[in-house]
Parts: sequence; C-alpha cells; structure tokens
Amino acid sequence: MKPRLEWRVARVVHSRRETESARTIGLTVPGWRGHLAGQHIDLKLTAEDGYSAQRSYSLSRPADGERIELTVQQIDDGEVSPYLIGLAEGDEIELRGPIGGWFVWSPAEQARVLLVAGGSGIVPLMAMLRARVVAGVSYFRLVYSVRSPADVYYAQELGRLERECDWLRVALVYTRSAPPQTARTPGRLRSADLVATRWTPRDGVRIYVCGPTGFVESVTTKLIEQGHQHSAIRTERFGPSN
Repeated sequence: MKPRLEWRVARVVHSRRETESARTIGLTVPGWRGHLAGQHIDLKLTAEDGYSAQRSYSLSRPADGERIELTVQQIDDGEVSPYLIGLAEGDEIELRGPIGGWFVWSPAEQARVLLVAGGSGIVPLMAMLRARVVAGVSYFRLVYSVRSPADVYYAQELGRLERECDWLRVALVYTRSAPPQTARTPGRLRSADLVATRWTPRDGVRIYVCGPTGFVESVTTKLIEQGHQHSAIRTERFGPSN
C-alpha cells in the first residue's frame, strides 16, 4: 500500500513570464523527496471562509533536491490560475505529490523517445528533455503543436538545445499563424508531421503524447495507423487548469 501523500507548504523562489498568458513558477518544498520526469502535483488554495479549490499541474523540471518548477497558463475567468500567475517571491502555497507513475520517463530506458505536445502539454515533456540532458542516454524527437510563435513555451531553451545537442530534433507545428518563410501551411497536426521524424515502429520508439483530449486522441489514432503499437504509446490529457 502506497503511503498517503501529505500536504506541504511550498515557498515561491521565482516567477517569470513564459508567454503572454503563462508563467513559470519555481518553488522550494521542505521535505520533498524527489520525482520522476512526467509526474505532477496537486495545488490547493483555501479562502478565509474555508472554501478550497484544488488543481493539478505537471512538473516542468526533473528532480533537484527540494526545488520544483511548474508552468501555469492563466484562464481569465478561472479560480486558481489567476492567483498563481500573481504569486511573487516569498509567497507560500500548499501542494502534495509527486503523483503519477505511468506517464514518466526514466534514464534507465534506452529506447528512442518521440514526444508529441499540444499547447501547454509541453510541460511534462520538457521535464523529460531536461532529464535527458543530465542523463546522457537515448535520442529524442519533439513534435510541438502551437497556435503561433508567441505561444511556444521554453522557446529559447528549445532552440538552444536543438542547436547544441545531436540527440535532439524539434519540429514546431503552427496551427493558426507561422513565421515568414515557414514551408508548412498552418493547420492542425497531420500524419505527415509525425512521419517526418523518420522513425518507424521498427525502431522501437517509446512515444509520449500530451495535450487536450481531442489532440491526444487524434495523434494516437495517427500513430496506430502508422503501425505503432498501443503498448509503445503513453498519453496524458493536459488541458488548461482554471
């Protein structure tokens, strides 16, 4: 029987702008025992009248002592995300975790890894990429579907990693508007975008797909049609939390 997760008080150590509507928040969590890339936490807000609201957020970095990091997309009429976006250094918040054991990547896995993200679904996949930097094993491919260049999370870091690392290839798929000179016409992710990674089911690829429900189902269907086995695909439905 797994031990019950305790609520802990975490302190904000930084909050920085990621996109126009998202911020990355760093926290210190006394007693944190670590986590795996791909896991998430529960956050809890409690009002003075006792009303409580909880939301789940994926961790965006691999284990680093008592420090964790997450990226929050603001929902204008939401209960929780506007509050989190407004957190400043020194503020405190309750959380528990880590949570999840299926949608995780471990350096012990030697298979090639294909990551497919839709919007904010990049967050747990970014933790996997960052864990790979430290571990030094496996080749990675990332197919990242976003509305426009302004909506890309971790844009500078992804660009730097692709330039500097021969084990990584990144394909940005724009659904609404693309930068000038982009060959691909904006639109939803297509089967050809996945085939372009040049990895086939025979290559023994481990696949992680994260994003809104419709996106995940569409991508999974395309992968199965291409011959990938269900057992090789791990999915996480990751919609905006309000």
